[in-house]
Amino acid sequence: MRELILIIIEQFKNIPKIYKLAIYSMKKEYANHYLGVFWNIIQPLLQLSVYYVVFGLGLRGGGNSMVVGVPFIIHLISGLFPWLFLSQGINAGANAIMGNMSLLSKMKFPSSVFISISLTNNVINLVITSSILFVISVWNGYVPYWHYLYFLYFLVASVVLIFGISLIMSTLVIIVRDTKNLLQNIIRMLFFMTPIFWAMEEAQGILKHIVSLNPLGYLVGIYRLAFVHGSANTYGEWHDHVYFWIFTLIVLLIGAIVHTHFKKKLLDYL
Repeated sequence: MRELILIIIEQFKNIPKIYKLAIYSMKKEYANHYLGVFWNIIQPLLQLSVYYVVFGLGLRGGGNSMVVGVPFIIHLISGLFPWLFLSQGINAGANAIMGNMSLLSKMKFPSSVFISISLTNNVINLVITSSILFVISVWNGYVPYWHYLYFLYFLVASVVLIFGISLIMSTLVIIVRDTKNLLQNIIRMLFFMTPIFWAMEEAQGILKHIVSLNPLGYLVGIYRLAFVHGSANTYGEWHDHVYFWIFTLIVLLIGAIVHTHFKKKLLDYL
């Protein structure tokens, strides 16, 4: 617990640096692109079009089908946008320290702060893409206005989970290089075990129980509750929330211990 408290203090002490470096990183990434930050919208839309053709027009036999009371295209958008945030956030967090080793070796800079910088970039991207779904949701009146508060809950819960996973993986990818490949394969498998282009209500038998153990599926469900599922006031059952937070806090605590134990030795592993 002491390790976790120290890491949290590091983040709060460096909030101005995190924000400035996150903005600088985003500007640097798109410096030589004519469309700049608009790629944050274009890339998800390109992926959306591919998945819509394959899963909507292909596997479902038509793009006009309804899924849990909303058109398939809306169901797909409300699953894909949070998934991209979660998967890209975990991948970026896992590579955050290794990608900034040169800066870390020259400056007295807490290594955990690099995770927050990458996470801040992804939060900005999420806000940009979610604004599209927000406009669609308001236009069609999918949910009561107070449902949009669930987006804040989604954001907090996602950030805590991603940060915890990133603390573990950003350390392990330096110590054991194979960890990076393992993580990418796990994320690919989780893509199909997360209700992105299908609905949790469609799962049957043992599959439903397996998928219920996926914390990313819980977060996607909360995101959909915020924007498109107006018929329900809460997501899942009480034990779904308890399970998610127990899992997330355990991951966060393990991540803090692992990161604190190895952070002074990270340069030696390179």
